[in-house]
Amino acid sequence: MHRILLLTAIASMLFLASGRPAFGDASASADPAAGKASAGAGPAPAPGDLEDVKKALLELKRDLVILEEDLLFPASSQVAVFLSMDVGDFFQLDSVSVKINGDEVAHHLYTDRQVDALYRGGVQKVYVGNVKQGSHRLTAFFTGRGPSGRDFRRAATVEFEKSFDPAFVELAIKDSSAKYQPEFAAAVSN
Repeated sequence: MHRILLLTAIASMLFLASGRPAFGDASASADPAAGKASAGAGPAPAPGDLEDVKKALLELKRDLVILEEDLLFPASSQVAVFLSMDVGDFFQLDSVSVKINGDEVAHHLYTDRQVDALYRGGVQKVYVGNVKQGSHRLTAFFTGRGPSGRDFRRAATVEFEKSFDPAFVELAIKDSSAKYQPEFAAAVSN
């Protein structure tokens, strides 16, 4: 119902901005020739009015995206996976693959710019999806270059109980200066 109202409002604003009559406007002429003549003769909308319409459209689009996300990923079944990195002296990330209950749900190859953003404290949303309530097992596979430039592939596994609330899984890559090795961890929060 909200989507229909939003789409109707968007369409009405577009028609108003274009100088055409809105849906169901009784003052609209039934004669198409008269409509063409009056459409060009009407006053052009002021630039400020167009900016207001654009702003309203952006707000409606934002609200529509939020509503769509709520419909696609309800809190009762939502699980989100995020990735963060430490300094990265012992590991150069190439890709991450995420499996839930043995099924691959996400795979991401990283560019140098993306890895640099993670090193500077960025957090990446790797996956958002739906799972049933109950017990689940999430495994993340990290591929890249380890110490001494050799190929490195490690996994981190976490088991979690999905309740009615959304579940958030943080995948963390940290340097262990004591071991001169990277450490991979997965933690769940509700």
